[in-house]
Amino acid sequence: MGVLNVTPDSFSDGGSFVDAAVAVRRAGEMVAEGAAIIDVGPESTRPGAQAVPADEQIRRIRDVLPDIRAAHSDVSISIDTRSADVAREATRLGADIINDVSALRDDPGMVHVVHETGAAVILMHMRGAPTTMQRDPRNLMYDDVVGEIMAFLEERAAFAESRGVARDRIAIDPGIGFGKTVEQNLTLMRRLDAFVELGLPVVVGASRKSFIGAVLKQDDPSRRLMGSLACAVAATLAGIHVIRAHDVAATVEAVRMAHAIRNATP
Repeated sequence: MGVLNVTPDSFSDGGSFVDAAVAVRRAGEMVAEGAAIIDVGPESTRPGAQAVPADEQIRRIRDVLPDIRAAHSDVSISIDTRSADVAREATRLGADIINDVSALRDDPGMVHVVHETGAAVILMHMRGAPTTMQRDPRNLMYDDVVGEIMAFLEERAAFAESRGVARDRIAIDPGIGFGKTVEQNLTLMRRLDAFVELGLPVVVGASRKSFIGAVLKQDDPSRRLMGSLACAVAATLAGIHVIRAHDVAATVEAVRMAHAIRNATP
């Protein structure tokens, strides 16, 4: 899953793809590099980010999604939003996956959009909100970080099913970097196999995140490639289904190699 943020303030590539033509060109590059999904983000969910009104999010995707869909009919497009209005319009413009970091909690209408449009949905775990989630994550305590997040994701998947969303349209994401300490993120990365055992497709987005910077003493997100690739390999060896990444070409190669190792004859 290639990351395409059409925002001015995303933590790694904010401002790079606000021009629709540039964004569409970058989507084409990621497809050529091996991306099977393009994840279009009209609202930053980086730590400290402020909410963006639905009409502004829609303005940011209006000239991007149709051109990506027209040029790449065999690629899935996900819309990274917490807004039901944005999700509904995005599916009309060509998106077929709704990537909701709030797991259908922030907007009561979102589950109805998922059901009515037949889109797939990614349910992600997040403690707090983007504006506050990393202000002091030490205060966001877990007795059992893996077990509690697994229980949360199971509950949200059950909620979606109870509202008519087919189970085979649901994926889950443990929310690396969303309201977790460095140590908690590392624990989640080490125990990703537990999430696979829940029987739903699992998405992991560790690319360029601050816990990698903390481990490698690298403040610049664009210089966290090696750490991001290590996380992608670890996720692949754990059986994760979708790797969300900024550096698509390098990640695809790393994942292919890890996949070959994982599936080698014992």
